Amino acid sequence: MIKLSRIKVAVLMLILLLSLTGCGKSADGKIHLTFQIWDVYQRPGMQAMCDAYTAQHPDVEIEVQATSWSEYWTKLEASAESNTMPDIFWMHTNQLLYYADFGMLADVTDLYDDVESDYYEKHFSEISRRNASGSDGHLYGVPKDKDNGLLVYNKEMFDAAGVSYPTEEWTWEDLADASQKIYDKTGKYGFMAYNDDQLGYWCFVYQAGGHILTADRTQAGYTNPGSVKAMEFYVNMQKEDWCPDQTYFTETAPGTAFFSEAGAMYLEGNWNLPQLMENYPEMRGKWDLAKLPKCADPIEDSESLDQDGRATMSNGLCYSTSARGKNREAALDVIKFFGTEEAQRIQGENGAAIPAYIGCEETWRAAFDSYDEKLDLDVIFDQFDYAVQAVYNSASPKWKSQVIDELTRIYSGNQDLMAGLENMERIVNTETAKKLEK
Repeated sequence: MIKLSRIKVAVLMLILLLSLTGCGKSADGKIHLTFQIWDVYQRPGMQAMCDAYTAQHPDVEIEVQATSWSEYWTKLEASAESNTMPDIFWMHTNQLLYYADFGMLADVTDLYDDVESDYYEKHFSEISRRNASGSDGHLYGVPKDKDNGLLVYNKEMFDAAGVSYPTEEWTWEDLADASQKIYDKTGKYGFMAYNDDQLGYWCFVYQAGGHILTADRTQAGYTNPGSVKAMEFYVNMQKEDWCPDQTYFTETAPGTAFFSEAGAMYLEGNWNLPQLMENYPEMRGKWDLAKLPKCADPIEDSESLDQDGRATMSNGLCYSTSARGKNREAALDVIKFFGTEEAQRIQGENGAAIPAYIGCEETWRAAFDSYDEKLDLDVIFDQFDYAVQAVYNSASPKWKSQVIDELTRIYSGNQDLMAGLENMERIVNTETAKKLEK
């Protein structure tokens, strides 16, 4: 009888353990969640938010896992196919539509209905909401942050060349003129025009009145007049002595060249600024930030925004969870907290990124308080007034690398510019049409 009772007890304990596992709890009675990100520099900020949540929910433990950008997406796609996605993860606008449109992300449109029916509209900008929206207009992530690209310049090189620092009224012509003078006086590169989209030609296209995608994101616009004008200027910069050609960038990134004082200017994203200040202490005080130069004579286009020749690209991540995760409800509660003012302030104050939550943006300045040398951070916040949402659609993962490859052929002289732009447009339209048919 004693032996039988022990067996019964063991069976009962096993049943209890299985029931706890089924609801996401482990043997210690806690719910263990994984939170995957791709930027190790933001890990302290993410951990601080998780700590704030678990302080209120001691039965939940959240493990923040950081990996590289490329490894992140390889792992996420594999886990999506096997239904083993992390409990919480960052979602990028380049990939969100791909995952959302295939039903892999939880719909969080109604997540805050018990708080405010218009929570998202009241606390997040239209761009931030669009960054987290699927093709059906539903939200598949809670907005995390927002950003834009800006001009970084070396003050000492400008001083040595006798050139005034960039101003709000700077045009493309001013950029080229300053670059030539800096090169002539110092032998250093001027503006380093890198073969990139968000931190490259996209900004110039929208400044010139062009567009990469139509408003409904179904057609490309590489061959419209404004786009052609911008691409001619941007690509042809590498023909100047003051701008490296793209073979230079295969070995040296523009940021690396800038902080080794090989060049005077390049485009940078605000998300990298805290780590640049930390990683290059010898450069503090030697560089600063400026608004992107504008196009003096943009071409009117029905698809572009009327911004008087000004534009910068703005992107933003969101917090997502799987539509079918075993810890779905617990994960939803966590990302619900991540979208609160409290959590977004924690993110900002830890220098992780500029919070998407309206009114919390300025908390990000705290990441620079420890430095005596100050950057003109106002530039970043002012540029949000004319920021353009980074242009992606559900086919972006298919066409983006192909477009860059075609642009590389143009740069190398193996493809005529106009023919290359026509090919780029055809690539985007073909891949988009394939995706829309599914």
